[in-house]
Parts: sequence; C-alpha cells; structure tokens
Amino acid sequence: MAGTYDGAIQDLIDSFAKLPGIGPKGAQRIAFHLLGVDRQSAQDLADAIITVKEKVRFCEICGNVCETSPCPICQDPRRDRSVICLVEEPKDVMSIERTGEYRGLYHVLGGAIDPMSNVGPGDLRIPELLQRLKSGEVKEIILALDPNIEGEATTTYLARLLDPLEITVTRLASGLPVGSDLEYADEITLGRAISGRRAV
Repeated sequence: MAGTYDGAIQDLIDSFAKLPGIGPKGAQRIAFHLLGVDRQSAQDLADAIITVKEKVRFCEICGNVCETSPCPICQDPRRDRSVICLVEEPKDVMSIERTGEYRGLYHVLGGAIDPMSNVGPGDLRIPELLQRLKSGEVKEIILALDPNIEGEATTTYLARLLDPLEITVTRLASGLPVGSDLEYADEITLGRAISGRRAV
C-alpha cells in the first residue's frame, strides 16, 4: 500500500497513532525519534510501560491511580474528610493537587455523561460515591468537572441526585474557559476556581 512503511516501523507508527492526542504525523515523529535513540533508552521506555501495567491500579475508595490501595491521599489523616472533590479522570486529581488550595478527599467518576458516546450515569462511579456518603461524615461535594457539554450534563445530573441528601454541593468558580480540560488549566486559574467555588 502506498504511503506506508514496511513491517515493524509501520506497526510502531500505527500503535502510537492509537494514543489520544497523537495523530499520524505525531506518531511518525515519535517512531523515528525512537529509531534514533540507543537500545537502552528504548528498553527503559518499554520497561516503564510494562511496569505501569503491572503495578498501577485504581484506589478502591476514590478511584485515583496508585500502586497501593487505598491511595496515599485517602490514607492521609491530615486530609479534610468532610469534603469530597468529584473529578472525571485521575489526571484531574493531580491538576487540583498542584494548586495547593485543596486539602479534602477526591472521588474519580471515570468519565462524564456523554450520550453521543453511549456513556450514561450507570457507566460512572456514582454508586461508589453514594456508598461513601452513607457515613454522614461528608458535608460538601465539589463538582470539579470539565467545563464542556459533557461536564455540564454530569454536573446537572449529580446536583439533582445529591440534592435530597442535605449535603452542600458546590462547583468550581468561573475562570476556567468553557470547552477546556482541567489538565490544561494553569495552577493559578485552577486555584482561584477552587477558592471561589459556588453553590450549584
């Protein structure tokens, strides 16, 4: 077939192109970069991928990525256990942690409601959240979801679901641009959004 390389190099390009955020050109650049590195560097990359697959798991409490479950955040006695911050993905936890503004716990939903991709409330970690709320220890839920259509749909659904539980439900303040992802927000903007959260 015209426009493709032979064998192993094309397989590598195709593998990289399947990763999120990497198109065909980016996949080709990465593959050719790896061709130019020494064998040990390539082996280190391969080992790191295998190690992640073998060691990293999801926290049994919050759903964050960790090597031991419960994760260090859930185990930390200094965290404020009366507040849970809901995020879509584990990467969002680190985005908020970098601000230094939040000292509560987290709950990772594992996505957002997206009917176009056949993702409904039943596909998210909502039952696990409701189980955590049964203790009565949690007084506030912060909805820190991406400010896009899916995030807004999930925020609306959760606000209605949590309303009868007599728990304060807040959301991040303005300052995060609509249509963006939390992982791309700078620490100052995200920190202000957490500090200025408002009731839903």
